Amino acid sequence: MSLKVELISITPEAEKLIEEAGRTAYLSFDRYTPEPILKLKGLKELVYTEKYPELKEVRPGDMVNFKGKQHEVEQRWENSAEKFIKMLIRSGHLSVLEHAYASFRIKGGSRSFTHQLVRHRMASFTQQSQRYVNEAQFDYVIPPSIERNTEALKVYQSFMEEARRAYEKLRNMKIKKEDARFVLPNAVYSEIVITANFREWRHIIELRGSRHAQWEIREMAIQVLKILQEKAPSAFHDFVIEEDHIVRR
Repeated sequence: MSLKVELISITPEAEKLIEEAGRTAYLSFDRYTPEPILKLKGLKELVYTEKYPELKEVRPGDMVNFKGKQHEVEQRWENSAEKFIKMLIRSGHLSVLEHAYASFRIKGGSRSFTHQLVRHRMASFTQQSQRYVNEAQFDYVIPPSIERNTEALKVYQSFMEEARRAYEKLRNMKIKKEDARFVLPNAVYSEIVITANFREWRHIIELRGSRHAQWEIREMAIQVLKILQEKAPSAFHDFVIEEDHIVRR
């Protein structure tokens, strides 16, 4: 099994909620619109297509006639939530993003990986317990560097089998699972659920998606980002996946 990230739950209409909460600070509810907003070159005011429905389908680079003059479309936001959230991120006002949450189930990661993940203190975790789950038939992660090296792979697999035998022997001697688990390697698969607000997810993605992060947790960050960019694109718009890591633009 390779590492798999599954979205369990996410705040409904998360970006609408963020905008609603954030506009409380500015009392700018009059700027709310579910329709696209345009910035036209040479024009200081923004164009709300709610008032100009004939402009709803235009895109950046298009030439449009507005109030008798030709203008090039410089920028387009799909709605006021997109514009507002991008402004918050650009300004560093990230506390507003804490109103939205997402929960993920992660399977196929190692205990080594989860030990890194649970260091994020602004998140909530529930993890597969080695006190209660019988690990006699445990499966484990094989690091790519070891998998590519035939001799190293033999050493690795031999050790895993020895650990498995030691665990089984201890259990057969009526040793409790909570004590027998002390012989289990960091490589053993562990399932975990994590819940965090969008601000914390941005922190996790930026830190753990870096090229300097450990390969396993970096893979998790990439999978999480793909899901969050689909569900709440404006809140994570400034992250880009480059090959096997994440950069912020």
